[in-house]
Amino acid sequence: MATDLNADYAQAGFGNRLGWGKRPALLIIDFVNAYLDPACPLYAGVEKALAGAVTLLSAARAAGIPVFHTNVAYTPGGVDGGVFFRKVKALSCFERGLHPHWASFAEGLEPAAGEPVITKQYASAFFGTSLASTLASSGIDTLLISGLSTSGCVRASALDACQHGFVPLVVRDAVGDRDARVHDANLFDLNAKYADVIGLEEAIAQLAKH
Repeated sequence: MATDLNADYAQAGFGNRLGWGKRPALLIIDFVNAYLDPACPLYAGVEKALAGAVTLLSAARAAGIPVFHTNVAYTPGGVDGGVFFRKVKALSCFERGLHPHWASFAEGLEPAAGEPVITKQYASAFFGTSLASTLASSGIDTLLISGLSTSGCVRASALDACQHGFVPLVVRDAVGDRDARVHDANLFDLNAKYADVIGLEEAIAQLAKH
C-alpha cells in the first residue's frame, strides 16, 4: 500500500527533491522538558528524537553553521496566545514562571553562547517573530529542521520556511510526535509538498562538507 501511495504521488508530480543550498542553518524547535517529563500533559515519548537532535546539533556546531532555537512562553493567562492558547489547553504549561523545568531546554540541547533563541506564542517559528529577517540578513538559504512536534510546530515552521523562500530539510530522526501514525503521515505530506525529509546520516554527511 505504501509503495502504491508513493507511486501515486510521484506520478501526480509531488515529491520533487529540493536539495541543499549553499548556506544552511539548523533550527531546533521547542525541544523542552515538557515533552520529556511523564508528569507533564505534553509528554510525548520522544526520547529517540532527542538523541537524534543532540547528534545533529553536535554535527552542526562542528560544521560551524548557524544554530537557532525556539521555545514557547506566554504571559499569565495566555492572552498573547490568542485562539491557539484557547484551543490547546496543555499550552498553559508554558505560562511564564509556572513550570520553569518544563519550559527549560532538554539536556544536551541547551543553546550555546551566540545561538539565538526565538520565543514564540504560535506554532510556526516564523509567525510574529524576527526569524525570517534574521535568516535572510545572514544569507541563509537552507534550513535543517529538528524538534517537536512533527504534526504541530515542526510542520508549521517547515511550511512557513518554504513560503519565505528557505529550503526546509526536515531531519526524520530528529523530530518527534506523540503518535507514530501522526508523525509518519505528516512526514509523508511534508516530503510530498513542502520540504525534503532526510535521514540523520545524510544530514551529518552533508554537514561534514561545510
